[in-house]
Amino acid sequence: MRDLYDIATDTINPIKLKKNGKAGHVACALETVSGAVYTGICIDVPCSIGMCAEQAAIAEMLKNGETKIKKIVAVYEDGSILPPCGRCRELISQLDIENENAIVAIDNGREVTLKDLLPERWDKKWD
Repeated sequence: MRDLYDIATDTINPIKLKKNGKAGHVACALETVSGAVYTGICIDVPCSIGMCAEQAAIAEMLKNGETKIKKIVAVYEDGSILPPCGRCRELISQLDIENENAIVAIDNGREVTLKDLLPERWDKKWD
């Protein structure tokens, strides 16, 4: 996961936006089962219509026709790893059934599967 961490760290580029908005202070790198790596940055604006870095990386992945995530990490501008929020966890799970086995960095040195982060799935009956 160290290589993805370094890629995400290199992607961080904080930008001040209009009136209390900011972007690029969190970056994500994900690797797909094919070995491709996609990155994204967060966008935070006061009216809460921004997006998480994970969502931006996922959009890049989908743009390239992929849905299966092997590993994913999000990094804050101070170098700390941020586990995905609930919305991002759910989004990852909705893309592909195999993503329940995706390895997710949750802090320095700790990694778990998405399945561990989303127990007792509400949508299991439709699998």
